[in-house]
Amino acid sequence: MIRCIAVDDEAYATNIIADYISKMPFLELVGKTTSPIEAINWVQEGKVDLVFLDIQMPELTGIQFMKICGSKCKVILTTAYPEYALEGYEHDVVDYLLKPIPFDRFYKAVHKAQSMLQLQESTTAAVATQMPATEQTAASAPGYMFVKGESKNKFLKVVYSDILYVEGLKNYVSLYLPEQRLVTYQSLTDLAEQLPQPPFYRVHRSYIISIDKVSMIDGNTVYINDKEIPVGETYREGFLSMIRDKSKV
Repeated sequence: MIRCIAVDDEAYATNIIADYISKMPFLELVGKTTSPIEAINWVQEGKVDLVFLDIQMPELTGIQFMKICGSKCKVILTTAYPEYALEGYEHDVVDYLLKPIPFDRFYKAVHKAQSMLQLQESTTAAVATQMPATEQTAASAPGYMFVKGESKNKFLKVVYSDILYVEGLKNYVSLYLPEQRLVTYQSLTDLAEQLPQPPFYRVHRSYIISIDKVSMIDGNTVYINDKEIPVGETYREGFLSMIRDKSKV
């Protein structure tokens, strides 16, 4: 079961989310509140897997909420303001639902959250146990993916080890390889879910890099060949922490 909370300064909005949650057999409502402070306490206590979060709240905005909670839970944003979508995706939210929220969009979003949480759980378990079977699983996993080409039924095979970095622009991404650039219709967030971590790491709302291809890091800039890639403020702390850990090896 995925433990959920609904957070919105309007009680009727949390009631709608609570009703939707009751219709999904793999979701469990553990709380609904108009106070983001109360919700933060639930998250910090480890009671929450998924938060349905309003952005515009007087006590604490949804963006501030996510900065405090970090990666302790997954978030689906719920708001009447589409202009906040880009900022929300900078925080790797699962989905962005515009009010009034139709059930079919809710349905799609929670299934996406379920897939992400299952992947996270399996990855965490593998790292924690350090079992030989984990190595076998990793070894047998494909080292490539297929991306959409320029025509309807055309798909291009991309080997992970060939990717230098990926740049996103709205609903398109460019994959930079040693000898070519591939453009495909896909969001950067969706592509990030396909790429193995490591070696891939999101360092900016518009960039995913391969750590293996980095030649130098200077302040807030990553260098891959002749390309200078900025490290965004949202991603900086986690990225530099990971680099420092690797420098101790």
